[in-house]
Order: sequence, then structure tokens, then C-alpha cells
Amino acid sequence: MEKKFEQEPSDIVKVVLFGPESTGKTTLSDQLARYYNTVWVAEYAREYLQDKWNNERKTCEPKDLLPIAEGQMKLENQLAKKASGLLICDTDLLETKVYSEAYYLGYCDPVLEQHALNNHYDLYLLTYIDVPWVGDDLRDKPNERERMFLYFKETLEKYNRNFIILKGNRKERLETAVEHIDKLLKKRLDDTNRK
Repeated sequence: MEKKFEQEPSDIVKVVLFGPESTGKTTLSDQLARYYNTVWVAEYAREYLQDKWNNERKTCEPKDLLPIAEGQMKLENQLAKKASGLLICDTDLLETKVYSEAYYLGYCDPVLEQHALNNHYDLYLLTYIDVPWVGDDLRDKPNERERMFLYFKETLEKYNRNFIILKGNRKERLETAVEHIDKLLKKRLDDTNRK
């Protein structure tokens, strides 16, 4: 049953956009997918929670986190089969874990936590808070951006994830991301050729 929260085996490079709300993750996911002519995994929570808001006028509750995690992994596993050597993920379960702890007094469902820590990605692109905050139905922490950014960064450090911080305008962020992703792709190619 818990397999629905696991990554299916894959030999592609996986990169995650990671960071607080309204820091350009979706924009950059789309840019990177276009640049590398591959697919990107949208943030399932956006659609799920927007539907909840539209239909019930309710925001996220703890009971929503496992269905969100399940939907996210289903999308990721489907799109990993269509990716051309590289998969860009607009989020991952570790981000869901961070939000769970931030919103629910440090609580994270053990199933979510287990899979958030077990799933593997080659690189995290941590988006800095130097872009304007844009409000919508779901975003609600414009005054806590610095605190949330530090929490995201500390989480990546705590779990020893490979990450870089992206700052600057769209062009600068894209160039920095491409530089690091190219290194990963070259290393993967060199490792494959050695076999």
C-alpha cells in the first residue's frame, strides 16, 4: 500500500525545485523543461488545494497531506517514463514534509516522512526570496519568507541533500541551474560510458 509514495526505479537524472511559496519554482521548472526538451512534474498540491478551496472554501488540513503525497508521486512516476534523460520536479515529498512541520507544530505523518527521506533526487535547486511575492488563494505567508527559506535550507543540510541556492532574475537563475544540471548530465554520461 505504501508503494504509492515511492519512486519507481529509473536511471534518469532528477532535479527538484525547492523553497518557500512564490519564489519562482514553477516558472523555472517550465523554463528548464523547455531548455532540455523534457517534461516537468507540476506541484500536485496546487491543483488539489485549489479544488478544495473552490469547492469547500477550506485550506490545507493534515488529512490532505497523504493524498497530496500520493498524487505527487503518481505524477512523478508517470512523467519519469516520458522524460528524455532528465526530469524536472516542481516539488517533492521533502517539501511537503517541510510545510507539514511549519503549519502543524512540527508534525509530519510518519508515512510521509519515511518516503520524503527515502526518495532520491540528484540535485535540489533552492529558490531564494529575492523575487516579489505574489498572492493567490493558497499563498499565505508573505511576512515569513525569510524564516521559511531558512527552514528549507536547514532541511536540505540536515538530510545531506545535494543543493545549490538560486538567486537573481529569471535569466540568472536559469543560467546557474543549467550550469549545474549540465555537470550532472555529463557525469551520468561518463559513468554510463565507463560501464
